[in-house]
Amino acid sequence: MRGKQTQQSSTGQPKRLWRSKALRSIGVLVLVAAVFAGGVNVGNGTISWSHSTGRNGSLPETLNYSAVNDVYKSLIENYDGKLTESQLINGLKHGLAEATKDPYTSYFTPTEAQSFNDSLQGQFSGIGAELGKNEQGNIQVIAPIAGTPAEKAGIKPRDVIATVNGKTTVGMSVDDAVKAIRGTSGSKVKLQLVRGGTEALVLEITRETIHIPSVTTKTLDGNVGYLQVSTFGADTAGLVHQAAAKFKQDGVKGMVLDLRNNPGGQVDTAVSIASEWLPENQLIMQEKRGNTVIQTYQSTGSAQLASMPTVVLINDGSASASEIVAAALHDNKHAYIIGEKSYGKGVVQRIINFGDDSQLKVTVASWFRPNGKNINHQGITPDQKVALSDADAKATNDTQLKAAQAYLAK
Repeated sequence: MRGKQTQQSSTGQPKRLWRSKALRSIGVLVLVAAVFAGGVNVGNGTISWSHSTGRNGSLPETLNYSAVNDVYKSLIENYDGKLTESQLINGLKHGLAEATKDPYTSYFTPTEAQSFNDSLQGQFSGIGAELGKNEQGNIQVIAPIAGTPAEKAGIKPRDVIATVNGKTTVGMSVDDAVKAIRGTSGSKVKLQLVRGGTEALVLEITRETIHIPSVTTKTLDGNVGYLQVSTFGADTAGLVHQAAAKFKQDGVKGMVLDLRNNPGGQVDTAVSIASEWLPENQLIMQEKRGNTVIQTYQSTGSAQLASMPTVVLINDGSASASEIVAAALHDNKHAYIIGEKSYGKGVVQRIINFGDDSQLKVTVASWFRPNGKNINHQGITPDQKVALSDADAKATNDTQLKAAQAYLAK
């Protein structure tokens, strides 16, 4: 493929998610990433546009295509239907990525790449949920995005999507599931869900054009600053920096950093946000390939909130870049964590651009928190576990936020 380039993310996150511009080392994306399923799927992983790490094992530099040509000849001679050359070439490229059996490694045609990049910018038409795969290989919701049709319809983290408009998701890639769920604003999509392994639900959801505000702020009773980060996008670090400066100027007595239902995004954004609390050169995370450290991320030293008592709120929809920030603040003793165990996504993707505007999103490493643990499939356990029931959520009785305020009032 001509004109191959490797981008580096600029981090905000997301690219929550995650485009044609070169972004410096983005981690969810960190995700996840992903972008959001049904709206964004940033691969449920940290997205990184970083240096190459070399070939995989002893694979040859190029593939022997003789067997592929045998299949190609048999197909064009026997298939009862129309085929195009681009259709077949794109099928080969998709197949190479899918052969990894990694839910976060995907090939995007130019059109798919544009859609993916639009999602990273925080705007798309869909239902507003990030998707991934569980350990059984089922399409699973990582998190519904706050205020979107997915959240309003009652979709929850870890819901398994069994069918989309009557079509089974068995064997479907995450990106294909995202494409099936997305659609024109105002149109409807019918999802069959399985919750908790047993409960079956059928929801018909009207798609909308989703605009995701990555940062929301307010001052709570007791002069406590509240900072909600819903995605780690290109503008998120700057918005958080401005908010931190304003909170400091206003003399707040404590901070709540709300990362609930934040599926992740760009790693550089996660580093910048953690650096609002951490003095310069404190360890935020390490990327490892196998047992080899390939990159170390340290705080950049803004540290506007270094002396601020802080609670981080997480739940099972907090993933990727969210987990990087929560772990970095916690392990460096700058925050107390309240809520529920996080999702547990600890892998890094790189985005590689090709000359025809197609892209490859490929898992290149795992990340490890400052205490040396990889949270992939394990998640982060809060210091204080506080559940938020469906009844409390409907009654806008935020038990987790109240617990954070009580902690800071001590």
